[in-house]
Amino acid sequence: MGLSFWQIAIVVILLVLLFGRGKISDLMGDVAKGIKSFKKGMSEEDADLTQTSQDPKAIDQKSETEVKDNKSEKTNN
Repeated sequence: MGLSFWQIAIVVILLVLLFGRGKISDLMGDVAKGIKSFKKGMSEEDADLTQTSQDPKAIDQKSETEVKDNKSEKTNN
């Protein structure tokens, strides 16, 4: 018992009447900006990972920091 064409059409008409075309288009623009920001953040994270994988000193420093953090956690517990 899914949604029929008429039920979907009524919901769309009500949304347009309540919010207007301008509000809906603004909302879609905001959603698009959010998606672009998310993709940009993911690509920056990937770039950071590839940069640290190319720099062995950065990896050594990071692993030393993690070892120190783990030791301090064990002593606190």
